[in-house]
Amino acid sequence: MYGRHPVLTALENQRGLNRIWITSKLRYDPRFHNLILQAKDNGTVIDEVEPKRLDQITYHANHQGIAAQIAPHAYIELDDLITKAFATTDAPVIVVADGITDPHNLGAIIRTAEAIGAQGLVIPQRRASGITSTVMKVAAGALETFPVARVVNLNRAMDALKAANFWIYGTAATGSVPLHTVEFVNPKDDNKKPIPIVLVVGSEGEGLSMLTQRSCDVLVSIPLQGSTPSLNASVAAGMALYEIYRQRWLNTLHLDKLQKTAWKTNDNRV
Repeated sequence: MYGRHPVLTALENQRGLNRIWITSKLRYDPRFHNLILQAKDNGTVIDEVEPKRLDQITYHANHQGIAAQIAPHAYIELDDLITKAFATTDAPVIVVADGITDPHNLGAIIRTAEAIGAQGLVIPQRRASGITSTVMKVAAGALETFPVARVVNLNRAMDALKAANFWIYGTAATGSVPLHTVEFVNPKDDNKKPIPIVLVVGSEGEGLSMLTQRSCDVLVSIPLQGSTPSLNASVAAGMALYEIYRQRWLNTLHLDKLQKTAWKTNDNRV
């Protein structure tokens, strides 16, 4: 793990760090100093090093003066992720990454999903990026609170999510429904309450596999007007997540207005 924000977030969450390499300038930075002392008291080895040493350790990555050695990322079981998601809200949103191989894309998806309010991520074990130091760096600390399940069979995982009453929406360039026309609610529910949602994002080159597409309830596309034929996977994920939550925010505001109107009507009654 490297970079100021990821390591700072790990320190603030008292994550077990085996060793920290840090420049002398950053070690006495007010944001880090007390946390570094606390980590040292908890058994973390603190090495004060020159930037060149950090260049060697991180293979010349953008380390920003600090790196840390941590245990492999602790993935969560899918069943536990589902349970945890429903403990947070009646209508959780979980992102499924279908074969995302670029760690920068995966990190950006995690950062966006956590920031906007999603409850977790599911990734396949094979032919896809796992949680690497690059993913942690790009995620900018989001992984300290954002659970990730890594599954052997992605389609069986999607079946399990369906069994838990999630509606599954897949992003595809040839999707049958433009994103801005989709209502992310149960079409049979006149009250249009939020529903549990799985958003499936495809790989950078091939998109969603045909097997994954068949597991989706709805395929959505993002209309493009320019000459560029497709979007980066993390950008597409961010746009789709924003639309899901935009609709929820609008519905919440609408309900609030209705309640206020009802209160005013009741107050005016004699």
